[in-house]
Amino acid sequence: MKIIVIGGSGLIGKRAVDNLRKKGHEAVAASPNSGVNSVTGEGLTTALAGANVVVDVTNSPSWADADVMEFFDKSTRNLLAAEATAGVRHHVALSVVGADRMPDSGYMRAKFNQENLIKAGGIPYTIVRATQFFEFLGAIADSGAEGDTVRLSTAPMQPIAADDVGAALADVAVGTPENVTIELAGPEAMSIADFVGRFMGAKGDKRKVIADPKALYYGAVMGSRGIAPEANPRLGPTRFDAWFGRA
Repeated sequence: MKIIVIGGSGLIGKRAVDNLRKKGHEAVAASPNSGVNSVTGEGLTTALAGANVVVDVTNSPSWADADVMEFFDKSTRNLLAAEATAGVRHHVALSVVGADRMPDSGYMRAKFNQENLIKAGGIPYTIVRATQFFEFLGAIADSGAEGDTVRLSTAPMQPIAADDVGAALADVAVGTPENVTIELAGPEAMSIADFVGRFMGAKGDKRKVIADPKALYYGAVMGSRGIAPEANPRLGPTRFDAWFGRA
């Protein structure tokens, strides 16, 4: 199949493209650097010509509430319109576990809006909600930094390796679209404070972790389900220690 990966030069996009090519498919990495801009619509018609599947792993360059909403809204509307014209048979989008339960997060509101646009867009779809990536545990630590301490939520998380996300997206892309949302997570679950603290310990970060039930997550209030998936998510195989050992 011919599969266009929008955002194909990024962390997840590169991995999805590599996995698709290993499966023998014609995978094309499309991004502004290659003349394809899903927000402006530039290059979409040409890029999608003859495509069977589109995988959307784009991300907003700005996380300001208005910017991120505009990015995902315009990008998704443009992609769906171009796919309808090109006769694309499957739209695969990477979203975030918890997008529907964190309304005080502008980023999560934007992702939930994106999901709803896809569901109403008329193109057969699969939405893949992934948990946070191992690669971003350091950024979570820094988001809670207070001098020599790091204050983090006790809500649960179940992070995953970016390699496993790319592999899962490739599997989904070549499968049959069933107009469903699936969740993807890593094999180990613990609190945000404990998991990020584990990462910090492995890195030799000496800051003290303060586990606080009231701590915000990038400005968002955490519920009891935190950023962990529902029951029985699809699990990536890579455990934290194995990932850290080769990171």
